[in-house]
Amino acid sequence: MKKQMQFLKSKRAKGVVAAVLAVALALGATACKSQTGGTTSGTVSVDTKITGPVTIDFWHAMTGAQAAELKQLASDFMAQNKNVTVNLVAQGGYTDLQQKLMAAAKAHTSPAMAQAYEDWETDYIQNNLITDLTPYKDNKTVGLSSTSYNDFVKVFRDSNTWNGKLYSLPFNKSTEILFYNTDYFNQFGLSAPKTWDDLTNDAKKLTTTINGRKVIGVGFENSLGMVDFPSFLQQAGGTFVDDSTGKVKFNSTEGKTALSYLNDLFQSSEARMANEDQYISNVFTRGDVAMAFGSCAGMSFIASGAKGKFNWATAPLPKGKKSAVPFMGTNLVVFSSVSSQQKLAAWEFIKYLTDKDQTIQWAEKTGYVPVRTSALNDSTWKSFVQQNPVYSAAVDQFGAGYFLTRLNGSDNANNKLTTDIQTVMLGKASVNDGLKTAADNYQKALDDAKS
Repeated sequence: MKKQMQFLKSKRAKGVVAAVLAVALALGATACKSQTGGTTSGTVSVDTKITGPVTIDFWHAMTGAQAAELKQLASDFMAQNKNVTVNLVAQGGYTDLQQKLMAAAKAHTSPAMAQAYEDWETDYIQNNLITDLTPYKDNKTVGLSSTSYNDFVKVFRDSNTWNGKLYSLPFNKSTEILFYNTDYFNQFGLSAPKTWDDLTNDAKKLTTTINGRKVIGVGFENSLGMVDFPSFLQQAGGTFVDDSTGKVKFNSTEGKTALSYLNDLFQSSEARMANEDQYISNVFTRGDVAMAFGSCAGMSFIASGAKGKFNWATAPLPKGKKSAVPFMGTNLVVFSSVSSQQKLAAWEFIKYLTDKDQTIQWAEKTGYVPVRTSALNDSTWKSFVQQNPVYSAAVDQFGAGYFLTRLNGSDNANNKLTTDIQTVMLGKASVNDGLKTAADNYQKALDDAKS
C-alpha cells in the first residue's frame, strides 16, 4: 500500500506473478550438504551451525510503529546472535514489495527472506523460488519440537503448509473486527451489534444527524468485495471457492443472501465505502460513520486519529447463521537462491520473531495478533488485553477464523471481485447479475492462471 498509515494491512498487490516468476532462477528448495555442521533431516541436509559472520536481507512492507518495532526485534536478535547481521529493507507498501520481489527473482538477486502472502507463495513454490522449511522444522538440532510447532494457532499452521510441506511461518497476522463510536452508541442507548439483525437496526438508527454532523451507520473498506463479502457468505453457510478443485462456489443461495444483505445496507444509505478517503479509518475518525469494519492492525491508527475527538471501542464481527472471520497478513519465507548459511540465519531469525515472547511483544506494539496459543494464554498477554480491552475483539474471534483462498491466480481474481462487488453496492448491477458476473470473472482468473 502506498499510504504510510494503512488501515487494512491485507490489501493485495495487483497483477499476475506467474509469468514473471517462470523466467526466474528456479533453484531447488533443498540445500546441498554443507561443511558447516550440516545434518540430514529426512532426505535433505541443512546447516545446523552458524560458523562465521553472515548477513541476511529482510524485505518488508512495515511502516510507522510496525517498522519501529521490527527494528527493535531485529536489534534484540542480533544482540543474542553476534555472527548474524539482519538488514531490514523497507520496500514501500505490499504492492511495491511484491513487484520488487518479482524483479529480484528475475534478476537472481532475491533477499534471504521476506514477507509474503499465501497466494504469492503459491507462485513461488511452483517456481522453486522459496525454501521448503520442513527439513529445518524437523531437524533435531535447529528445528521445532512437535509441541512448539503445534503451538502455532491451527489456522496459521494450515495456511503456511502446502501438500504437507511447511514453506513459511506466520508473522504479522490480523483479523477484521468492528470499530464503533461509543459516544454515538451511548447517545442512542445502543450496544455493539452481535448479529446481522443488530447491525441493521444499529445502522438504521445511527444514520442521522448527530451533534450537527451527518453520520452514516457503518463503513467498509473499498476492498469489501474480497474481504467482507466472503465473510458474510460463510456466515450465511456458503462456500467461497473449493480449493481442492479450483471451482468457484459463491454464486449460490448463500451468496445471494450475503450480497443482498450488504446491498440493502448500501441502497438504504446506511452504509458507505471509504471511496476517495482511501481508508475507512479516515472516515471513522472524523466521526462520519458510527461503525467501521476494519483490520485489528489499524488499532494504533484509529487511536491516534480519534484522540481528543470521541471515545471508541471494538467488538467481534456480527454473525449470521454462524461466525466466520478472515485472518489476514503475511508470513515469513526464505528464498532458495541464497547460501546455506544465510538460510540457516534466516530460519533462526524467523524462529525468534515467531516465538512466544516476541509474538506477544509484536502484538502489544502493533495491533497484530499473537500467532501462538501459548502467547494467547500467557498472563502477560492476558494482562495487556485486560488493561487495553480494545484488543479483546480480535482474540475472541480465533475460533471462527479462516484464511483467504491461495490458489494460483487468486490475487488477480480478488482484485476483479472487489470491482464487481463495488458495482453492485453502487447500484449499477442487480444482486443476481452482479453475483454471476463476479463468479464468472473469478473463475476465469483462476482458470487463466493454469494455462
